Amino acid sequence: MSACFGVGMVAGPVAGGLLGAISLHAPFLAAAVLNGLNLLLGCFLMQESHKGERRPMPLRAFNPVSSFRWARGMTIVAALMTVFFIMQLVGQVPAALWVIFGEDRFRWSATMIGLSLAVFGILHALAQAFVTGPATKRFGEKQAIIAGMAADALGYVLLAFATRGWMAFPIMILLASGGIGMPALQAMLSRQVDDDHQGQLQGSLAALTSLTSIIGPLIVTAIYAASASTWNGLAWIVGAALYLVCLPALRRGAWSRATST
Repeated sequence: MSACFGVGMVAGPVAGGLLGAISLHAPFLAAAVLNGLNLLLGCFLMQESHKGERRPMPLRAFNPVSSFRWARGMTIVAALMTVFFIMQLVGQVPAALWVIFGEDRFRWSATMIGLSLAVFGILHALAQAFVTGPATKRFGEKQAIIAGMAADALGYVLLAFATRGWMAFPIMILLASGGIGMPALQAMLSRQVDDDHQGQLQGSLAALTSLTSIIGPLIVTAIYAASASTWNGLAWIVGAALYLVCLPALRRGAWSRATST
């Protein structure tokens, strides 16, 4: 799934650029058509996991906070969801800063920024397709998560001190390798929940992802704006440092898992 995300990172900007050259409306119309196709595929091809079973939908189910309450009494799930939240928050650093940082630090043009995103998408897809699975099987999920965080953090630190645009491209190898941690974390989380609560878990993770996509850019751009006049690499260092917060939570989740088995 994450490899598909990487392919989309390459195909999306290319398709958007080609369609945008035809008409400014074309990329949005194409996105609407693709979303409609997704809807049809979901309606007619996806199988219902609870066949013949209709569950009541109480009003409290629509409370966004209630999706997290069920995890409070589950030490492993709560700890791992904390790690998930922080990792998603750290991921907002390049999402929010890549364009403006490339322009400010490396004087990149729009074409160069698009090329860098395409290269990263290819590297991300390759890492997810050929590295994540073997690394998780060989070293285990916890070590894969730690290795992913370490690679990503190192990439952030190197990028903060990079002085030439070409340096960003080898650093992308580290950033792409950092992506192996998230699938391992999601697999670890999924195994802690029975089949009846898989949907609730995935909904909670989606809610956390949405939350980080709201607050993350605000925090990251605020740090960047406050430090850009002196040193515009600070936001990357802050992102790398946040991974340190994950280690106690990850250790707690792994310890709880070990004691419960």
